[in-house]
Parts: sequence; C-alpha cells; structure tokens
Amino acid sequence: MRIDLLAIDLDGTLLNAAKQITDATAEALRAAREQQRVRVVLASARPPRSVMPFYRELELDAPMINYNGALVYDPPGNRILLHRPIPLAVARGIVSLARSLYPEVLVSAEILDHWYTDRLDASYQTETARIVAPDVVAPVAQWLTESVTKLLLLGDPDRLAELAEAIRTRFLHQVTMVQTEDFLLQIMHATVSKAQALRVVAAELNVGREHVMAVGDNANDVGMLQWAAVGVAVANAAPSAIAAADIVTDHHDQDGVANIIRSVILDRPH
Repeated sequence: MRIDLLAIDLDGTLLNAAKQITDATAEALRAAREQQRVRVVLASARPPRSVMPFYRELELDAPMINYNGALVYDPPGNRILLHRPIPLAVARGIVSLARSLYPEVLVSAEILDHWYTDRLDASYQTETARIVAPDVVAPVAQWLTESVTKLLLLGDPDRLAELAEAIRTRFLHQVTMVQTEDFLLQIMHATVSKAQALRVVAAELNVGREHVMAVGDNANDVGMLQWAAVGVAVANAAPSAIAAADIVTDHHDQDGVANIIRSVILDRPH
C-alpha cells in the first residue's frame, strides 16, 4: 500500500517523554518526505503556536490539525482551512453551569490562536501553558464575547467528571468533550474530531483515504485511526486507541513513529 499522507499526534506519540522529537524519528520523517514524497500532518489538541516549533524543526509544508480538529491551519499560506467554534451562547451556558457546580474550577478558552483565562494555577497546567503565557488574564465576562474554538475546564479530576456528566446532559448534541488528562476537560463543537479535520486536509492535498496513515495514542485519536487506511497506535496508547488501530508500533520512548515509518513507508528493517 502506498502512503501519501501521514497524520501524527504530538504528545505521547511523536514526542517522547521529554517532549522531544528524537533524531531517529526526525530522520525517518525526512526520508519519508524526500524519498516517498509523503505529506506529514501534525494532528494535536494543541493550538498552532504550541505546534509550530515542532513544525519548523521538521521543516514541514502541509496544513496542521489543531484543537482536536476544531481548527485546520495552513502555515505556508497563513490560511484557515476549517474552523468550527462553540457558539457564544453555548460557551457562556457551559461556564455558568460549571461555576454553579464547582465554583473553583479554572476556566480558559482558545479563540483561534489566542489564549484567555480568568486565573492561573501552577497545579493545573496544560502542555501549552508550560511553554507560552496567556494573551489575557481577566474575569470571564470581560473576554467571553465571541464564539470559542476550544473551552477548557481545569481542576480536581473527580469534580471534572461530575461537570462532564452535567454538561453532557444539559448540552446534548451541542458539544464534544475529551479528557486526555485527569485535571483537564477539553470542550469543542459537537462536530469536531481529528477524523473530520483529516478528511479536510486529505481533500486539500488531493490524497485519497486509501493512501492515508494515522498514528496516535489517546481517545481523541480514535476516529482518526479508524478513518485512515492504516491506523497505528503506539504501545503506550490508551486501550481505546489500541482497539481502534490496525497496527500497534513501539512505545513513544522507543521510536515507535520512526519504526512504523520504516516498516510501512520506507520498507526497511529497524
């Protein structure tokens, strides 16, 4: 099978535990691009500004998938190919419900590539928060004035589980939620998924589904792994991702991405 498009999740998949791309992985990706003309797409829950350092490091030229698919951004052309935000009224309703049930919950929002929050807490930090500072720190009412690309609720895992159930009941069919980290509840428009975003990217690049391979490690990667002709889970993946995959490669700390590229795309032993 010829692979023309390779979509790869970032945290827990492409990046090792030190949040780095190993030399072996960078070399395999370079070989796939140069020898087989494979287009490489980074597909992450992160915003563009948090993905761009890795995009530049790998010298990529394809669109990227951000916010679990709520945004598809094309860096070379500085174009937005897809944006599916949560309507303002729904976002405000979720925040109101969350604060009524859990007054101490941290509320953040990503609107395109800008981060807004009402306060910071070192106990609850996303990967992006470790790298960049928020654009605005102010009461929610001051910045929640437009539709939201991704809404984030951060706090005690047990309390977040209660919130998730309440939001699911009150806003049925209006939002989708992902909890890849115990302390973080990510909320997006109901139609958002990495799978749908990957369809958009494949169409933009004129690549048929039968020539797409996707690699991931978590629940937000499941749809993408199922949609691609070849779905690959790293050995450290969540059970749902492993169940959805056609192939399980090595652990992300053992060059799992590099090894699957060699065996499926470059067809050489590792």
